[in-house]
Amino acid sequence: MSDIKKTGRRRFILGAAGAAGALLVGWGIMPPRQRLNAAHSLPVVNDEVALNGWIKIAKDGSVTVAMHRSEMGQGIHTALQMLVAEELDVAMAQVKTMPAPIDKIYGNLSMLADGLPFHPDDQGVIKQFAQWMTLKTARELGLQVTGGSSSVKDAWLPMREAGAAARAMLIAAAAKEWNVPADQCTTANGMVKHASGKQKSYGELAASAAETKPAQIRLKAPAEFKLIGHPEPRTDAKAKVDGSAQFGIDAHPAGMLFAALKLSPVIGGKIKRVDQAPVLAMPGVTHVVDFSAAVGEAGVAGVAVVAKNYWTAKTALAALPVEWDAGAHAQLSTESVFKELAEKLDSESGFTYYKQGDAAAILADSKEVAVAGTSVAKTIKAEYRAPFLAHATMEPMNCTAQLKDGKLDLWVSTQVPSIAVAVAAKAAGIGAEQVQLHMCFLGGGFGRRLEVDMVAQAVAIAKQTQGLPVKLIWSREEDMAHDMYRPAALARFAAALDDKGKVLAYDNKSASGSIMHQVLKRTFGLPGAGPDKTTAEGEFDMPYQIAHQKIAHVIVPTPVPVGFWRSVGHSHNAFFKESFIDELAHAAGADPVDFRRGLLANRKRHLTVLDAAMNKAGKPAEGRAHGVALHQSFGSVVAEVAEVSVQNGQIRVHRVVCAVDCGIAVNPNIITQQMESAVIFGLSAALYGEVTIKDGKVVQSNFHDYPVLRINEAPQIEVVIIPSAEPPEGIGEPGVPPIAPAVANAVFKLTGQRLRSLPLKLA
Repeated sequence: MSDIKKTGRRRFILGAAGAAGALLVGWGIMPPRQRLNAAHSLPVVNDEVALNGWIKIAKDGSVTVAMHRSEMGQGIHTALQMLVAEELDVAMAQVKTMPAPIDKIYGNLSMLADGLPFHPDDQGVIKQFAQWMTLKTARELGLQVTGGSSSVKDAWLPMREAGAAARAMLIAAAAKEWNVPADQCTTANGMVKHASGKQKSYGELAASAAETKPAQIRLKAPAEFKLIGHPEPRTDAKAKVDGSAQFGIDAHPAGMLFAALKLSPVIGGKIKRVDQAPVLAMPGVTHVVDFSAAVGEAGVAGVAVVAKNYWTAKTALAALPVEWDAGAHAQLSTESVFKELAEKLDSESGFTYYKQGDAAAILADSKEVAVAGTSVAKTIKAEYRAPFLAHATMEPMNCTAQLKDGKLDLWVSTQVPSIAVAVAAKAAGIGAEQVQLHMCFLGGGFGRRLEVDMVAQAVAIAKQTQGLPVKLIWSREEDMAHDMYRPAALARFAAALDDKGKVLAYDNKSASGSIMHQVLKRTFGLPGAGPDKTTAEGEFDMPYQIAHQKIAHVIVPTPVPVGFWRSVGHSHNAFFKESFIDELAHAAGADPVDFRRGLLANRKRHLTVLDAAMNKAGKPAEGRAHGVALHQSFGSVVAEVAEVSVQNGQIRVHRVVCAVDCGIAVNPNIITQQMESAVIFGLSAALYGEVTIKDGKVVQSNFHDYPVLRINEAPQIEVVIIPSAEPPEGIGEPGVPPIAPAVANAVFKLTGQRLRSLPLKLA
């Protein structure tokens, strides 16, 4: 199929989807679903009063905010508290949090809208209509998801509106009581005040405020902000330091049993036979549960041993005789995966995500084709590859479940509470309203806890424990060997330069498995089809201005389970793209930074970020080199400069300067922490991260063969935040993609070796 036909097909699919939605009588013309009041009021205790679906106020003036996003170390609870506190005019010390109930007002709209495969420069009607339809659909679905660096971006309006609405209600209540115009009242530090000297606390006004309907709700202008834009301490820090923070693995309801599991060692394998008798005879062991059927076709076959303590369960599990059916993938290997990717790149054109001009014609005959009076002087080609990667969260997968009297209690660290509840209800055979979710802190997420496999497993086990709660804990080895991995990927580039070093044509085609195709099947039982933005993000939407370019991707279905990994497709596509741009700079005889500046002539935002990073970096120390990379992801632009040396054949990163434009910096402290975290996370992957497969099995099992950066290897990290008045964009992931290419580009300066494969290893 030609590229033109493929592009037309995409437009037809998107257009048809929109048209089908509009045909739903009444739905297409309905106003957007409101995000202020939930279907049911927030639960209150004692003297609390709920003012909307986000905020309740107690008589002592304390404010409780419904927290609809998961705290997994990224500081999101603090940032979201700030949004409410700013508009409500209360001090952060007055604000507490509670887990948000399952309701559509807490759904994540931004993450779904950002998943559409349109180029950032595309402002056409098809894109606008697709975005509108996606946002409407997202409102109706109401999926509570923490991911895609979207939490602050998505909450920016609804949580501020909730704070502003509550503030207006409190003012209206005071104005009515004092018989004065509302516009004569002001607020500060949880008090409503009048020029006459009258004042009342929010706690005193809350009950009457709940009965008011203010005529006008006004959001503050940025110039009025007192909290937003200023560094605030993390509200979760104390609990995490003193040990009182409750993670999923800390759950301990009365009478709890423990479960350890063993999953098929071969990808796609099944259980042939389990000999339960020897293990059931062991002291302390209560059950052996084959949960394979409960998790369905998209799950992994496995068996659990339940005991009165975890050590007994784990010891008994090791002694459990299990006979496995290896299935169809017993010969799968890393080599066969990349062989297939290469073959598909050779034989298939893939889906064209972006095309401008005619790069193919220029590259086809580089010595004769003239472009704007300039002939091609040089053609550069390169192939890059990236491996499967595990998430390796510090808290391994776990879930605690209790099914008793037709009701299910669930304690779990999850990024998808609404999906976890739905999956748990289905596994238990009860309605979702009978599930009580106890949200916990997450000991790392990185996308792994977007999956709910551990939930289905725990509930299946709890169905056999006669009403007793059971805590399922994965071992580190099972966690490493049964992840939903970052896909392996292969990318090919070709570019043409004129005799002055100008890029005339740019072609990029890559291949990998599809995350979205697998997630749709695993989570929702839906078939995966069509393009998947995550496969080509960071390639087709690059900011570099090249007149003739084409970016395509070939989806190659894989039996290896793949999933969202921090920064998703950007994590490897930035390495591919930014390394190749450096190759072009070298071929053009240009400084890599100046070369990038030339491709960003009309991209003021990107130039500002690049220049800020370079100015802060200064000159490298003797014996070291600077490598640079610039990348935009999740709405934010990040430039990183890595100061690198090569010592005894080993790559050492001494210093990283990271400049970021993420729109309004809600809390500069958290932004700095997230950039530092992203650099360390990305460096671990760049220098060490690699999951390999042999005989259908994942080879790596723990941190001894899947190492992460140690503290003595961590570089000095300096973060520059670009001032902005634009709405906030993503921050949890954008710091990851640039670090690998920045390091690789520095290594090239030092050694002349162009490292085109991750992890980075010198020859």
